[in-house]
Amino acid sequence: MQGKTVRFKQVDVFTSVPFKGNPLALIFDADALDTEQMQAIAHWTNLSETAFMLKPTDPSADYRVRIFTTHGELPFAGHPTLGTAHAWREAGNRPKQPGRLVQQCAAGLIELEQDDSRAGVWSFAAPPARVTPLAETEYAALALALHSDAIDYTAQPCGVDNGPQWLVVRMKSAAACLALDPDSAALARVVQTVGARGLAAYGPHDANGPANYELRCLMLGGGLGIGEDPVTGSANAALANLLTMQNARPGMQYTVRQGTALGRAGDVYVRYDDAADKTWIGGASLTVVDGAFRLP
Repeated sequence: MQGKTVRFKQVDVFTSVPFKGNPLALIFDADALDTEQMQAIAHWTNLSETAFMLKPTDPSADYRVRIFTTHGELPFAGHPTLGTAHAWREAGNRPKQPGRLVQQCAAGLIELEQDDSRAGVWSFAAPPARVTPLAETEYAALALALHSDAIDYTAQPCGVDNGPQWLVVRMKSAAACLALDPDSAALARVVQTVGARGLAAYGPHDANGPANYELRCLMLGGGLGIGEDPVTGSANAALANLLTMQNARPGMQYTVRQGTALGRAGDVYVRYDDAADKTWIGGASLTVVDGAFRLP
């Protein structure tokens, strides 16, 4: 394979402005690559996720994708799902059903659809999630780890597993969410009690704010302290599902701002379709880099 090249795109997801969303590396025509090669490439790109596009093995799917972090494979992740769908369409492919896509990944088949009310926005159907409430005996440890007395316990903190695993915690305000500066070791111990690997903290904006909620996603592990994800599809899906379970939806649709603490401006659109029993997580995507990738 020395000297062989494949198509490559770097896509900014959950934004319509370059450099303000969450970047995704996308390798086309990856069927000849094995897991070890994919992992090596993902480690080299050094982005939160790198997606590898393959031919589907399920006849109902439009394409198949494998998603890797710098250190391992994920069964599902939200921003790679939207970014891959954008790149696949931009490359000239046509969905089997106009305005709809079916992505095959390790988590199964993920539906996507075009948002007719917002130009350029596509949404994915939030996958099923397993929810584990945080024990009340951990509340004091959580507050201590977050260095905050602004946790809103009217919404019980819960671990939510929809591929990635998040401890979802409601803060009393968007400002309290943005002010968080946790103790990484103490927080890691708390999130691990519900099988999570990161914290998804959210807080409501004022009525005239830029969105309904502010969200921050803090990843822990590996002895590297806390890393923050710019904009996170899986965590927004986890939050949307949890709001339903807790009878706490702000309406049939709402918006989320994410990435503020990193100088980003991620926009996430959430829409409930109770008739179809689906929750849609949407955002815009745009290509920033378009070219070829040299394989080993």
